Amino acid sequence: MRWRLPLALLASGILVTLAGLGYDLTFAGIPYQDPTPEMAVRFRFHSRVARVIELGGLEVLLLGILGISTVALWSALHPKRRLTRSVQRTR
Repeated sequence: MRWRLPLALLASGILVTLAGLGYDLTFAGIPYQDPTPEMAVRFRFHSRVARVIELGGLEVLLLGILGISTVALWSALHPKRRLTRSVQRTR
């Protein structure tokens, strides 16, 4: 139960980061060699949008990693609490 949110954050971060990379490849792509001013503005706009999406995904990914490490550390440091609660539930 306590692993659900960190794993969801991790998966969401990966998906959003991949979506940003897909947006970057689809709309910004490889920069033109000799673009017109309009093409340069359009490329810069789409590159910035892709960068914001990618950074947002990486932030969510890092939150998921932090959550997973926190839950793992808590479970390793407090194994008796988990056992006593499960024993109390069965009685």
